[in-house]
Amino acid sequence: MKTIRRFISFTVISAIMLAVSATTTIAKTHKITVVAGHPPIFLWVTLTRDFFIPEVDKRLKEAGAKDKIIWNQAYGGTIAKIGGALEAIESGVADMGFVGTLFEAPKMPLHNVTYMTPFGSNDIFKVVDTVSELQSKIPALRGEWDKYNQVFLGGTGLDSYGILTNFPAKTVDDLKGHKIAAPGPSANWIKGTGAVAVAGNLTTYYNSIKTGVYDGTLTFMTAASALKLHEVAPHILIVDFGAMFAGGLSINKDIFESFSPELQKIFKEVGKEWEAKLAKAQTDKLNASLALMKSKGATITYLSQAERSRWANMLPNVPMDWADAMEKKRKPGKKTVKAYLDGLRNRNVNLPRDWDR
Repeated sequence: MKTIRRFISFTVISAIMLAVSATTTIAKTHKITVVAGHPPIFLWVTLTRDFFIPEVDKRLKEAGAKDKIIWNQAYGGTIAKIGGALEAIESGVADMGFVGTLFEAPKMPLHNVTYMTPFGSNDIFKVVDTVSELQSKIPALRGEWDKYNQVFLGGTGLDSYGILTNFPAKTVDDLKGHKIAAPGPSANWIKGTGAVAVAGNLTTYYNSIKTGVYDGTLTFMTAASALKLHEVAPHILIVDFGAMFAGGLSINKDIFESFSPELQKIFKEVGKEWEAKLAKAQTDKLNASLALMKSKGATITYLSQAERSRWANMLPNVPMDWADAMEKKRKPGKKTVKAYLDGLRNRNVNLPRDWDR
């Protein structure tokens, strides 16, 4: 009888302990430092602060999750300078943040496919959505995050590039002989047109045009408006070189894998929504920027589709030249270019030149 009573007591106690453990989850607190080299005036930082973080907290609460996140937000280069977020997140100095892939061309070359493939789509969402889709289709693309111990959460793009000049320009021929600031890979977009590409960056455009170092610049319109470039280059030619994938929100892989499946799901879902909201916000800002520059006296000319096609066909095959260079480095450049162009075509984008055909 004693043995039976002991057995019964042990069984009851065990049942109680199991019931308690089943209904009580040990709360886990995650301390996450979020970084960006840019200050919050930039939309990708603003929406990280004002949407991503509060939305994650909201969904955790709605799900009744016991996990809690203590956020430390460090923007404007306080922890990671522009171009330094990838390394900071990899090393654990930061836990997550905005990585500008356009500043990481040597480490993340495949993510710069849009800059090497001009005349794509002016629809920011279509461009970013395509590149995000390629994360699952091209292992080497996703591998550029894996290599630096990070998980991609959502992407961002810059609005379609055009040209601002201090002289009237309505066609590609009007650029002949003129010096145009076209930094990095964008210099390829005017190769063979007769225009002269000159190195420069956003911080030098205004004064360099004003002092005659060059006659105009190739840039995106929201930046042009913010820098008041229309004051020194009031002739705006909307070429529609295409919106460009610029980077994404990522999180340290070790941190992400320490999350519960529920929390991982929340981060992924909110990251995708952050991506969509950012594309819309950037588009809205573009329209406002054009309206502002026009109200200040700028002349805006939209390049015709026929002229856009002629311009594209004047260029050397920049995308495939880049793809060949990637192949020599044992990276799937050709597959990346084709997948990107197919992604745009699948989204009903009418390309003025099929670079891969």
